[in-house]
Amino acid sequence: MRYKRLILAIIYAILIFALVVGCAPQTRYKALSFFFDGVPDPDKIEEKGPALDWKKKGRKEKKEQRVYGQHGPFAAKMCEGCHVRGSNALVAPIEQLCLNCHTLQIEKKWIHGPLIAGGCRICHEPHGSGNPYLLVSESERFCFHCHNERDVLKNPVHSGIDAACTTCHDAHASDNDYLLR
Repeated sequence: MRYKRLILAIIYAILIFALVVGCAPQTRYKALSFFFDGVPDPDKIEEKGPALDWKKKGRKEKKEQRVYGQHGPFAAKMCEGCHVRGSNALVAPIEQLCLNCHTLQIEKKWIHGPLIAGGCRICHEPHGSGNPYLLVSESERFCFHCHNERDVLKNPVHSGIDAACTTCHDAHASDNDYLLR
């Protein structure tokens, strides 16, 4: 009986704590990260990979305001869409989880390696990111997260191009060689 009261007191304390901290993103981050691992900090958007020297590559420097975007279910606090209630366990194997909600036309001749392996998280952050499409790194450098920049730029077809890789290549699947659109 004594343990039940202690557990109830702890639950009430957590609920009161949650009500007190409010809904500000940074406050919510501090509270959630105390209890859970892997909660993304909205103030610390980490840019992965070395900074691209745009002038050296003959490209124009792009300055834009980066905004931290959240995955819809995460933002709506619908954690049970991906996680078993009350735990950090997933409701489906990681390889199948994203395809429970997202539909991709991947019945193609060529499928990007990480996608065929079920590795959506290799390219996308599951909770939120400061990059478009919840990518793990900025769009201009994204493909070089895995592909060697020097090797790509050695190909004469890429010389003088001032466009994102996805202008010509599909990031998921294609019927054309090299995932060309």
